[in-house]
Amino acid sequence: MIDENTQINDTRGDAGTPELLTVREAYKRLRISKWKLYDLIRSNLLGSVQIGRRRLIPIEAIRSYVQQLQQRESFA
Repeated sequence: MIDENTQINDTRGDAGTPELLTVREAYKRLRISKWKLYDLIRSNLLGSVQIGRRRLIPIEAIRSYVQQLQQRESFA
């Protein structure tokens, strides 16, 4: 049995950070609820991939989403 906190995602980039985040890792990193994360995915504001039954979020999708938020703030 695998503990929920055990990181299985060993696909890591150059800096040692994972390339793909689990839903839990992603919503914790963005400091939002799980439901808000799924809303962002459904509305195509945040990219994701599905491998088997697992939904994973590329770290680059999170960076892109944060950049979009920052650009919106600078225009406001």
